[in-house]
Amino acid sequence: MTPAPTLPGALTRSRGLIQVGLQEAVGRLAPSLQRVAAYHLGWRDRDGNEVEHSGGKAVRPTLTLLAAEAVGAPATAAVPGAVALELVHNFSLIHDDLMDGDRERRHRPTVWALFGSGEAILAGDALAALAYAVLLEVEGESGQRAGRELTHATLEMIRGQSEDLSFESRLDVTEQEVVDMSAHKTGALISCACALGAILGNGTDEQIDALRAYGRHVGIAFQAVDDVLGIWGEPDVTGKPAAGDLRQHKKTLPVAHALAAPGPDARELAELLSDGELSPEGIGRALEILDAAASRAFCLETAEHHLALALGALDSAGLVAGPADELRELALFVVGRDF
Repeated sequence: MTPAPTLPGALTRSRGLIQVGLQEAVGRLAPSLQRVAAYHLGWRDRDGNEVEHSGGKAVRPTLTLLAAEAVGAPATAAVPGAVALELVHNFSLIHDDLMDGDRERRHRPTVWALFGSGEAILAGDALAALAYAVLLEVEGESGQRAGRELTHATLEMIRGQSEDLSFESRLDVTEQEVVDMSAHKTGALISCACALGAILGNGTDEQIDALRAYGRHVGIAFQAVDDVLGIWGEPDVTGKPAAGDLRQHKKTLPVAHALAAPGPDARELAELLSDGELSPEGIGRALEILDAAASRAFCLETAEHHLALALGALDSAGLVAGPADELRELALFVVGRDF
């Protein structure tokens, strides 16, 4: 893998615009929902006190702003798209944590673990509805087109989440099925992030299509890396338990790869994943099987392949050079990350 050793400047530069837009949007919610959303977004603690911002890197909304700049528009033109995209993304995170039973995210208790499942469902629903309200306020055809883009992407994301959930009870999930699921669950929103910026920046259809394709391949690469981190990531860095995806019997890409390998190891792994809760010894043995199958290397090669396709999509769309270079830098960063 080619790591990105430092945080891309675009992530730091765009944070202020995104933060202001998000805070204005969340401020429309009922006070009880504002409290939960502000906690999840890393602005406040459980008691509502302001804290030093501890949210995510805001990769998706940054892509939206960069995409607008790449088609020749100011970043400000795409702020509603960036905000709406980030609201949908966070709605999905709140619900994902509940569905997966995850009690910690970014080294803090998850919303459902702290406030209860009911509050988590309501907060997630509120963020999703708020996203469409933000886009519907954009005047003209671009706002309508952006709304259609986000609606389609949200449905694709939910499809991917459903596929991911269904994989947990199967032992015959193929690598291609996992990649296709990743294109829905993760690729759809990242693809949408880029398309929204181009749409709100009044880019050409060719530019919108190219940026949408770039985002889709970045999303698949992102998920392949996420699948590696879900098993081999350092808890102190990822904020999640070691081998968490194995504990949950998730059929992520490395698991699907190892299950498809010929020989007794694949059969043993299938048995381990069908025996209920994995013991520490079982997790250790599953990790040995994954290592023997070179499943980690397979995932990283998959990520590199889709990274190359993403970068290739930028080359023939007539994009503004500076922002296009930052899109390349950001793709390298998310594929080389360890968080």
